Amino acid sequence: MNKLFKVSLRFFNGLNRTNHGLRHLSQFATDFETRFLEGVVTNSANYVPLTPISFLERAADVYRDRTSVVFGSSVKYTWEETHSRCLKLASALVQLGISRGDVVATLAPNVPAMQELHFAVPMAEAVLCTLNTRLDSSMVAHLLKHSETKIIFVDQQFLQVAQQALSLLSKDKIKTPILVLIPESENFCPNNDIHEYENLLSSGNSNFTIRWPKSEFDPISINYTSGTVSSPKGVVYNHRGAYLSSISTFLCHGMSPMPTYLWTLPMFHCNGWCLIWGMAALGGTNVCLRHVSAKDIFESISINKVTNMSAAPIVLSMMANASPNDRKPLPHKVEIMTGGSPAPPQILSKMEQLGFGVSHGYGLTETYSAATTCVWKPEWDSLPLEERAVLKSRQGVQVLCVEKVDVRDPETMEKVPADGKSIGEIVCRGNTVMSGYLKDAKATEEAFRGGWFHSGDLAVKHPDGYIEIKDRLKDIIISGGENISTLEVERVLYSHPAVVEAAVVARPDDQWGQTPCAFIKLKEGFNEITEEEIMTYCRDHLPRYMAPRTVLFEDLPKTSTGKVQKFILREKAKALGSLFSTEKRSAASC
Repeated sequence: MNKLFKVSLRFFNGLNRTNHGLRHLSQFATDFETRFLEGVVTNSANYVPLTPISFLERAADVYRDRTSVVFGSSVKYTWEETHSRCLKLASALVQLGISRGDVVATLAPNVPAMQELHFAVPMAEAVLCTLNTRLDSSMVAHLLKHSETKIIFVDQQFLQVAQQALSLLSKDKIKTPILVLIPESENFCPNNDIHEYENLLSSGNSNFTIRWPKSEFDPISINYTSGTVSSPKGVVYNHRGAYLSSISTFLCHGMSPMPTYLWTLPMFHCNGWCLIWGMAALGGTNVCLRHVSAKDIFESISINKVTNMSAAPIVLSMMANASPNDRKPLPHKVEIMTGGSPAPPQILSKMEQLGFGVSHGYGLTETYSAATTCVWKPEWDSLPLEERAVLKSRQGVQVLCVEKVDVRDPETMEKVPADGKSIGEIVCRGNTVMSGYLKDAKATEEAFRGGWFHSGDLAVKHPDGYIEIKDRLKDIIISGGENISTLEVERVLYSHPAVVEAAVVARPDDQWGQTPCAFIKLKEGFNEITEEEIMTYCRDHLPRYMAPRTVLFEDLPKTSTGKVQKFILREKAKALGSLFSTEKRSAASC
């Protein structure tokens, strides 16, 4: 039996379920139930397992002539065509030997094939594993081995990385997955020993019978965490969670039917926040973008009349600081959902000035996508721009399909006061929390301790119930017994006119324990700025103990979703040694 499906079976062990995955209500008969449940049944007439595959089935009927996908000037499909292509692809996967619970991986950017695979793979009752395109061959090999991938679809852009990964697996005498190439252009001619995407799809049958999930708790995908803190973990999503999260996410976006959505958010990240499936539910148009740059974003918005997009703060920063030559006037207000890491208020303010509407969501890979959103209140519209940006940068309140999000003491699990000052850990529970970590029962148990999912993010709850992140549990700096929020220091750094990117970590100190160490990327034309100028600016805007004692100018290491890899910066700061000892030695040598 496939290991992924053991997760479902263990979860339901001891439950007397019907063939459709629900317990027969009459088994719990009481006097009350006897009166009201006589004649009540659960069968195929009133219960079908929830799955986002159904969104595509409906789209092919309701939105059959609407454009589903646009990619450059050469690719344009309707929802009826996308449905047919996905059926053929699912059929072709089965012909290649894919069966229930097998893993099919991808290593590709935001191209149409990625959208089609999100439907075709679960249609074949397989599990999709979308790999981060910035991984090196060693990590790709590790994840292919860990997930037991049977087939990997690889964009031509990443073919060399994939082939090196397969070579590493071969050297370790591990059976390598079948490689299917997604070419960059129609003119590419692959080797005879490599399957080509369109040829494989064409070999399938458009009358393929979809293999619907037997239970809505069956796995639909594996998403490996970005590894900002440690090595990636395989987060298992189920059909039910993906269905509900898709709906929750487009509601967060405030999307109307038939939107036009620009794909700047990586499709491999949380399955595109589940919006790949959600766009089918709305009959929207997916505008695919292989390379993300400010110029390409503004051009795509102008050409395709984009209504919605999602972007990490790093992409917002790129757009906000784009040169006038790369910008184009917006055809109308474009709504952006940002998340992935806390967005600096200064960036949110700049985007609003450019004519974008920005909403802020918070979530983790383990919660499928957004678990909270900063629901905007009309009375805030009259506030000054700066105050609106500060309010908008808060993580907000739980989204509709999440049962509960709270801020609690991670040890006692007591609620922290809603005073905007008391710090606790963000915890959540509900139907859009992962099934667990693949092959890691210990990590799953730790994440779910006390009946809640523990995020590892420290936050406060304001009197109005809105949550605001203060730091990662592992990022908080303790200096002389005082807790320093790195996010608060970073917000001040972002307000400096010369700073385009900033990250703060702890540097060890023999006297204070730790002191703030800032890594900064400067804007073009500000190369004369000195470390002392930055530190003085921070001391003018922060309590003195919170101001960085060390400033380093360099590019920040990031994941492909725009998160700063602070574990790399922490290692750099650790290698610097104690600042106090350094200063003491310097003074002694004088």
